[in-house]
Amino acid sequence: MALIKLLLVSSIFFTCSIIGYIYSRKFSLRLENLMYLEQCIKILETEIVYGATPLPEALSNVYNKGNSRVSFIFNEIKEDLLTNKRGQVHNSFLSIEDNLYNNLYLRKEDVETFLSLGRVLGTSDRMDQQKNFLLIYNQIAALILEAKFERNKNEKLYKSLGIITGIGIIIILI
Repeated sequence: MALIKLLLVSSIFFTCSIIGYIYSRKFSLRLENLMYLEQCIKILETEIVYGATPLPEALSNVYNKGNSRVSFIFNEIKEDLLTNKRGQVHNSFLSIEDNLYNNLYLRKEDVETFLSLGRVLGTSDRMDQQKNFLLIYNQIAALILEAKFERNKNEKLYKSLGIITGIGIIIILI
């Protein structure tokens, strides 16, 4: 009987701790993904502004050179651009909006910043696009700072909350 109680108590404690850890991990993943997204956008800028690479090829190069955790969205944009031929690049960016929320743990302001890039690509000359890339970098830098602050504030909180909740449930059951 004591062995069953010990197993039950241990499973409650580990389950609550894992839930706290999983929830806290979202804050770290958001920060990492924003940094990788910034890196991919810099590669895209290099391809478009300095290399004068056509957009589908530039998106393919970002997919190959960027971090695979984030760069897959550029491949999906390219595929949507080539297969659906919607006319505007922004519509292809909108097609991956759900992936940004679900797979990259980005928030609404992060997604809107990234989608704003789709509105300006291919609509102006290289000088204007370079200015738009600079604007996107500034916005992403601000979002990265915010994400670092939230990670520092909430990551330890949710890990501790998971452990404390597990201990609390165990105390109530005993």
